[in-house]
Amino acid sequence: MPTTEDGTRTTFLGEVRSAVTPHASLLVLGVLGLMIAFIASYAGAFHQPKPVDVPFAVVAPPPAAGQLVRKLDRLPGSPLDPHTAASERAARRQIEDRTIDGALIVDPRGSTDRLLVASGGGASLSQAVEMVVRTAEKAERRTVRTVDVAPADRGDARSLSSFYLVVGWCVGGYLCAAILAISAGARPSNGHRAVIRLAALAVYAIAAGLAGTIVVGPVLGALPGTFFGLWGLGALVVFAVGATTLACQALLGIVGIGLAILLIVILGNPSAGGAYPYPLLPPFWRAIGPALPPGAGTWTARSLAYFRGEAVTCPLLVLSAWAVAGTALTLILSVFRKPDRKPAPPSQDQGAAP
Repeated sequence: MPTTEDGTRTTFLGEVRSAVTPHASLLVLGVLGLMIAFIASYAGAFHQPKPVDVPFAVVAPPPAAGQLVRKLDRLPGSPLDPHTAASERAARRQIEDRTIDGALIVDPRGSTDRLLVASGGGASLSQAVEMVVRTAEKAERRTVRTVDVAPADRGDARSLSSFYLVVGWCVGGYLCAAILAISAGARPSNGHRAVIRLAALAVYAIAAGLAGTIVVGPVLGALPGTFFGLWGLGALVVFAVGATTLACQALLGIVGIGLAILLIVILGNPSAGGAYPYPLLPPFWRAIGPALPPGAGTWTARSLAYFRGEAVTCPLLVLSAWAVAGTALTLILSVFRKPDRKPAPPSQDQGAAP
């Protein structure tokens, strides 16, 4: 029969209870739940990508433009959300502004039309749009020539470098915050410690943003775009994710790490529009993606790389909101948290033998 350190005999059940405490059992069940959620989220987002209501423009003479828009709008599954554009120049401007994801330029004097796409915004999306339009044009006995007006860089063939860059920044953000918190207890004991941790996180965010930008830019040549713009984006992403993680830990203790993983990794990554941009995702992931740091960061990184920094105001506000909310919640919970009371040591009189 097993014995304890002091020589007392114990049962096998007692050994199990000692090795796996009720608290540990609850944490293991929580990990199991996160694993199931991870599988469900990624499989649910990626198992059947298809275009739905892709913003699309049609440039054609007035009599034919309206008819073509109605035909494209009635395609099975509603893959496109078409509207007319005044000219090819206007359609190109909408693509470059990231208002639309493609445009069909109809040649009234021939049978070959041009399809404008932007693979820099996501190669899988431009390919899906091309497939839909080619099928529709074939039914009308017309052909299509594809023109990529914002192509992905040679070192970023699938336009995924921006996504993996932001994912790396997010991982660095919540791991740094987790280490800062668990190094001396999951909940900050006072406001001063919370301020110091947030300051350390800010310094780390600046360094992490710089490191990531150097790797994908000068080192690998995997992503074009403004160096300082990507650096600033990286610092903001890392700090926003880190501050959110600190807030979760201040609220729930060690369980807060799981909540941060749920928000950033399980929900945020598959809905970020990386492998499959938003129009290819199911409704739930398409709805939450722009509101979470991975999605806001990926959209901004692609805009900086391929669209001259267009359409970044909203995602930058999203990232700033996460950073401010995480900082405020961390400070508030730390300042108003009741300090832990340690039992007073026994006096000599209490410890003396009668």
